[in-house]
Amino acid sequence: MRIIPAIDIIDGKCVRLTKGDYDTKKVYNENPLEVAKMFEDAGIQYLHLVDLDGAKAQHIVNYKVLEQIASKTKLKVDFGGGLKTNEDLHIAFNSGARQITGGSIAVKDAKTFEGWISKYGFEKIILGADSNAGKIAISGWQEDSQEELIPFIKGYQKKGIQYVICTDISKDGMLQGPSVDLYKEIIAECSSASNGQSVKLIASGGISIIDELPVLKELGCEGVIIGKAIYENRITLKQLEKFI
Repeated sequence: MRIIPAIDIIDGKCVRLTKGDYDTKKVYNENPLEVAKMFEDAGIQYLHLVDLDGAKAQHIVNYKVLEQIASKTKLKVDFGGGLKTNEDLHIAFNSGARQITGGSIAVKDAKTFEGWISKYGFEKIILGADSNAGKIAISGWQEDSQEELIPFIKGYQKKGIQYVICTDISKDGMLQGPSVDLYKEIIAECSSASNGQSVKLIASGGISIIDELPVLKELGCEGVIIGKAIYENRITLKQLEKFI
């Protein structure tokens, strides 16, 4: 199971929100590159970089931060937040993203998102399936859609998606543990051959202690995104190094 620390960006700074609420913003570091280098030094290979300004603005904003991290570390970066057009995608990949995550676009403009899957392939495109009470949340979690979580994932599996990041918004930033039952259900429902490819599920939201990681690994999660637990020192980089 891949360990994927998260860096969320507002105004070029490394921040965390609680349940996606911008009013709960807490700045942890003014220099995201410094944070990325700390992760790299701990033997971590992956990074989940979220452009929160972009999510709000509906277009890519913090691509310079992506460029800096991609060019000055060896971290494999997946990038999301506000990617809405082919031009946004072009900028993200040109700035060094290894993968991109599309959430709102997959709901609001399926044709464009499907075009990305066809053009770049499943290795490059991650489906962002963020859930609020079983429904997909969009626009930086400011809006709920009518899309049901499991059918939404299954529908995109048939179109070639394999990587799925699922955040249970009620757990995000709460440090109360991940949505184990939800992930169990997704893996059970979305791993049959009839749906196309087997799901590579990346768990996100609520991670609070190191002991939760073996549980997610046992479930069959392909990766886990860890944010606030690292910044609040609930999980140390030393512990992650040992787990890896």
